[in-house]
Amino acid sequence: MKLTDINGISPERDKALHESGVKTPDQLVQLFPRTYIDRRKVLGIRQLHGSGEKVTVIGKITSVRESGFGRKKRLEAILQDETGQLKGVWFKGISYFKKTLKIGSDAAFFGTVKRYGRFLSMAHPEVEQFSGTDSSDDQSFARIVPVYPGNRSFRDAYITSGLLKKWILFTLDRIRFQEFLPDEVLKRFQLPERNTAFRWIHEPESPEKHIKALERFKFEELFLFELSVVSLKKEVFDKAPGPVMGRTKPLTSKFFNAVLPFELTSGQKNALTDIKKDLRSGCQMNRLLQGDVGSGKTVVAIGAILMAIDNGYQAAMMAPTEILAEQHFHTFDHWLSPLGVNIRLITGNQKKALRDDILSDIAGGTANIVIGTHAVIQDAIRFHRLGLAIIDEQHRFGVSQRALLRDKGEHPHIMVMSATPIPRSLAMTLYSDLDLSVIRDLPPGRKTVRTNILRESERKEAYYLMNRQLQDGGQIYVVYPLIEESEAMDLKNATEGFDQVRFDFPDHTVGLLHGRMTLDEKEAVMRGFMKNQIQILVSTTVIEVGVNVPNASIMVVEHAERFGLSQLHQLRGRIGRGERQSYCLLMTDVRQSKEARSRLATMEETSDGFRIAEADLKLRGPGDFLGTRQSGLPEFRYADILSDQYLLERAKQTAIELLAKDPHLNDPTHRELKKAFLPHLEEKKKFFRIS
Repeated sequence: MKLTDINGISPERDKALHESGVKTPDQLVQLFPRTYIDRRKVLGIRQLHGSGEKVTVIGKITSVRESGFGRKKRLEAILQDETGQLKGVWFKGISYFKKTLKIGSDAAFFGTVKRYGRFLSMAHPEVEQFSGTDSSDDQSFARIVPVYPGNRSFRDAYITSGLLKKWILFTLDRIRFQEFLPDEVLKRFQLPERNTAFRWIHEPESPEKHIKALERFKFEELFLFELSVVSLKKEVFDKAPGPVMGRTKPLTSKFFNAVLPFELTSGQKNALTDIKKDLRSGCQMNRLLQGDVGSGKTVVAIGAILMAIDNGYQAAMMAPTEILAEQHFHTFDHWLSPLGVNIRLITGNQKKALRDDILSDIAGGTANIVIGTHAVIQDAIRFHRLGLAIIDEQHRFGVSQRALLRDKGEHPHIMVMSATPIPRSLAMTLYSDLDLSVIRDLPPGRKTVRTNILRESERKEAYYLMNRQLQDGGQIYVVYPLIEESEAMDLKNATEGFDQVRFDFPDHTVGLLHGRMTLDEKEAVMRGFMKNQIQILVSTTVIEVGVNVPNASIMVVEHAERFGLSQLHQLRGRIGRGERQSYCLLMTDVRQSKEARSRLATMEETSDGFRIAEADLKLRGPGDFLGTRQSGLPEFRYADILSDQYLLERAKQTAIELLAKDPHLNDPTHRELKKAFLPHLEEKKKFFRIS
């Protein structure tokens, strides 16, 4: 059956459907309504209050007349039942309705009822005239009506919502869809069979049936996704061999018992237990370590690295920028120099002699730990015995970097770390190849950053606090959203802000950092700030991730209403890293949208990155939450990974259970499921660079 076999689909309309992605009758049926109109509430005219209720009224058309001139022209039709009269009024399409509305015919009006004086009226009601006195006509009108999405192609080809419904129901009467969800799954979750579900979507008898049908299609696509994820993990990732690391002495024990001056949090202990289990398993570790800013992920990373070194392996740490790589080098050197661990740093601007010495150290095995940017995975670097690779700030790297790391050495263990809290539902889909460890608690004694929203009129208070901190030897960030004037938005830019801050704080050194500076210029400014040669750093958001300056105690965010929630949280995370009480001052414009007020209020209320991430995801949706750099988020047609998280969890658990019983779906009862599932598996393999 082709689309043009359906009565009313001309070549022009077939072309319009093709342009909209509907090329087959199957795809036509999968064009779901965007909303529904419930016309089941039928009332007698005397029962109407005229207070804006949406109802269906059935009666006889007793009068049709045109009145007014020019712009005030209108058409009025009187509908009468046994209890009273209602006026239908049209200001557009007058000639059409004048021709079609027949005096004396039985009809139904559906719309919003308003009262004007003694008269009840409906503006532009939906109308259906009945051919006879058969009450089934009334019932066919007083039902739930689907409203289908439209577009320019549809409008040009005169494809209306009513026509789409007619074609879809015609198709449903003539073709059958193959059921592929196993009977046990349908029964367990009380889901309708596929053909029934399509009927309930396009011709729902009740809202409950429509909801259940939509749940079925949401579950269906999440289940196919999770089947491919679980299958791939079982067959590829969980079976990939990895170095067996059974010994945890002497360096690991010495570090945690003699060097580290504080007790680990329960979150850190749990993460290390997960890692230890992975390293001893004989299979390659693929783990995501998530923790809020300051939760102590670096200490966990050091623990994992020492386990590798204790077992005779090298470890590598990859950071997104040279500044962050240098920070890691200094941190690791501080903690591990008492243990005699040899750490080498690779950066882009090293002299050839030094670089050759480092490469020789790595290849010869005397370098225990290698830290650098993506240079760590370049062909020029040959490891003697790489056993563990750690990627910091995972959201700045993609799947391809993980794939390259997996090929370095003999299947080294992979751990990725993220200080950008990601809600569980997103982590389950975006990092589906990784096992997840989450550190939710913060080390004891860490002071909470105090956050305040300040208006422009309260800037004196901000300056008073800034002056106090500067006099006490503290340092300050001042962050702007733009680096040059925009006529569309009345915002100060970072360059003007830099001049203003220098004028307002003449006794202190002020630095400027923005995205158009060269890498060397940026790094020179950041080093100056880290060494306290610069006391106030005026910047765009290039400083939001990873930079560690413990002496910085104030973060001033100009035009804070322009920033996203997660971005604000990351900016706030740059301070509160030392002994000082720290303050985040959110400077705002008087004019704020409701959404902006909600964002800023959330920042004032909580410092929990996971709560902030959930709120941000609700406000922005998954695509905007991740930003344009991030790829790999599967596109679901019906499911929403935030509001349908319960279905995602259900789909994952069902996939795990089913594949445990029938790993290759060879059971005859799973034949149709296997057919539907294999294309999803192939797509997933392409994404993870698996042939």
